[in-house]
Amino acid sequence: MSNTQDYQNIIDSNRVQAPARRRAGGMALGKRIRDLRKNKSWTLDEAAQRTGLAASTLSKIENDHMSPTFDVVQKLADGFEIDITRLFDTETGLEASGRRSVTRDGGGKLMETPVYAHRLLASDLMNKRILPFRSVIKARSVDEFADWRGHQGEEFLYVLEGEVLFHTEHYAPERLGAGDSIYIDSNMRHACVSISEQDAVVLWINTA
Repeated sequence: MSNTQDYQNIIDSNRVQAPARRRAGGMALGKRIRDLRKNKSWTLDEAAQRTGLAASTLSKIENDHMSPTFDVVQKLADGFEIDITRLFDTETGLEASGRRSVTRDGGGKLMETPVYAHRLLASDLMNKRILPFRSVIKARSVDEFADWRGHQGEEFLYVLEGEVLFHTEHYAPERLGAGDSIYIDSNMRHACVSISEQDAVVLWINTA
């Protein structure tokens, strides 16, 4: 498609969902983004320029009409010049040296999309160099990804339950079962889909 904005609008429309319900113990990502933008006195267009996202995309996120992918969340954090964990918590995290964080079973901050359900672990710590997630892989085909692409950094994935097929742009898809792992440069386009009967569960670690 020759028009980049038209292409972006098609991608955006493929990601639109019904308004998300707010979960107990969590927070609405859309409200957090809106509050951050207003605190900086940015218009939607100004925020779009800062984040590299379309203004229409930001509007949908702010109104909980769209579940952003991890790549989009990273762009939001970069654009607002904050640690990614601040998008999931309104409280100030611990930043002292000699830090530690314990996340109990079922804890962490949940970010759910049509293809993944990421639960950010150690979410009380700010300015981490790694971002650990316990992720449920809901996707069954790369066709379910409106836009799968790369981002900065490196990442490690370890399969806890089920089986996945991990796709990267330079290699053939890799089948991984429980106990298997993969480490990649994140700038390659990549996507992960479940191929087991039940949704696979993985430990997914990204550099911040």
